[in-house]
Amino acid sequence: METNNPNLSIYADKLRVRVCGICIHENKLLLVRHQSTVANKAFWAPPGGGLSYAETVEQCLVREFEEETGLQVVVKRFLFVNEFLQEPLHALELFFEVEMVGGQLTKGTDPESAIDQQLIQEVTFLSREEINKLPVHDKHRILQYLFSLDDLLGLPHYFLPIKN
Repeated sequence: METNNPNLSIYADKLRVRVCGICIHENKLLLVRHQSTVANKAFWAPPGGGLSYAETVEQCLVREFEEETGLQVVVKRFLFVNEFLQEPLHALELFFEVEMVGGQLTKGTDPESAIDQQLIQEVTFLSREEINKLPVHDKHRILQYLFSLDDLLGLPHYFLPIKN
């Protein structure tokens, strides 16, 4: 797929392992709005990022939350695996429940991108109603049909297969 986004080459055409966190506070979910990388106008998703060699998933998630949101978190429990495939991007995403323990919410940065090419546009807590009002193609598939934020904490399957 053709794109004019220079950041896409960092992530395209390779399989990535991502570690992501579900952080619910006062019945709102913490989300990051990323600049579009493919066909959508924006991309809303829980905070998270790529696992580095010799880094544990817990270390990765704590680091990613601090980089993207300014928050310090503790990892509570594993929730589920999601396979993300939207060519040219492909990732296995490990989702964990996290709890805030410090820091201050702020729009962070992605160290893999230059300052003038940052993907992170906004970091905020959104209610289920606010999430459901976002265009379907502008949000991560785990957010597309929420009936309750608790759905994310107790999905019935550990692996969410891609449905065509």
